Amino acid sequence: MLATDKPFTIDKRQVFSAFKAVKSNGGSAGVDRQTLEQFEADLKGNLYKIWNRMSSGSYFPPPVRAVSIPKKSGGQRILGVPTVADRVAQMVVKQAIEPNLDSAFLADSYGYRPGKSALDAVGVTRERCWRYAWVLEFDIKGLFDNIDHELLLRAVRKHVTCPWALLYIERWLKAPMVQEDGSILERDRGTPQGGVVSPILANAFLHYAFDLWMTRTYPDLPWCRYADDGLVHCRSEHEAQALQVALKARLAACHLELHPTKTKLVYCKSGSRKRTYPNVKFDFLGYCFRPRLVKRFRDNKLFCGFNPAVSVSAMQAMRATIRDLNIRRQTQRSLNDIADLLNPFLRGWLGYYGRFAPSALYPVLRYVNQTLVAWAMRKFKRFKDHKIRASRFLQRLSKERPDLFAHWKIGMIGTFA
Repeated sequence: MLATDKPFTIDKRQVFSAFKAVKSNGGSAGVDRQTLEQFEADLKGNLYKIWNRMSSGSYFPPPVRAVSIPKKSGGQRILGVPTVADRVAQMVVKQAIEPNLDSAFLADSYGYRPGKSALDAVGVTRERCWRYAWVLEFDIKGLFDNIDHELLLRAVRKHVTCPWALLYIERWLKAPMVQEDGSILERDRGTPQGGVVSPILANAFLHYAFDLWMTRTYPDLPWCRYADDGLVHCRSEHEAQALQVALKARLAACHLELHPTKTKLVYCKSGSRKRTYPNVKFDFLGYCFRPRLVKRFRDNKLFCGFNPAVSVSAMQAMRATIRDLNIRRQTQRSLNDIADLLNPFLRGWLGYYGRFAPSALYPVLRYVNQTLVAWAMRKFKRFKDHKIRASRFLQRLSKERPDLFAHWKIGMIGTFA
């Protein structure tokens, strides 16, 4: 049903479709403390309010709620969490502008795009590391906090003509943030990391700040970008050094800055080297790229190649996740319950980190098995103080019921000792 007495024509079905997308993504409450379940309790009324206000031009977004989350590299990252209703409104706009914007983005921009994934970026990076001796690994410092509003809107207007989408994008950019101590932070730059519409806006900004600039200025150097993390492959150290200087100047012109410690030059030729280089490995999207012994398909001989495998920091994060589940002490649960708790994590890790060098996951899978052994020793009296018996029990069970745990099912059982 289309409105005929509103300044903006927005189909009610667009709002309902946006809600379904928001619900599938989950997420916590915003400044109004309303959860998804509470919003859904009066779904028809809440969606009507959003549609009515957006169609009439009277929708003004509430402030976002600041939430601190730990970074893998240490420190804290501040997310700006919108209310459930505001996430629905943002999703309406995102779904309206995405077709035009995404079709303009270049093939080597991988982050937050339909039909593209981080694994695609890892795969293309692996192939390019075989052909180019040097990589400039770069990270943009505080991208979501520092995007220039005027430059961003200039980029968006090149592809988005929908008047109500542009109106609400401007309002979201100006929406304040309620910090954890209750104070209100007015914003004159940036787009909150945590907002539904923020990733596509960041991509639009970097499409002009980096992607097109690289294609125009260095057409013969392949690059890959996933949000604010990127790589450029170079033929020589001198070429990579010159590019780093030029990129720093380019980003400064766009009011952005290269991260001083996360940006580096990496030598990525495998095999013997006549001289020692300070950086011969890099982490990208949870994978560590470095020289590794791999088996050649045509003759099964080992050779040294520059390849990706799960990174140390990613494995540390996986172990921390297992520890936080506190499985060893959950003796009130059955083994099937433990499997239901663990398998969503295991399937995700195996699906992502198992794509390249899956054997590198064995230390984490061994830790999972050892956790199960510790649980069994607490759960069953016959295994108390008998680690070997508990290990043999689970080893036998893994053969009898390989489908119980995700890593057992695909044969990556490992050891229980």
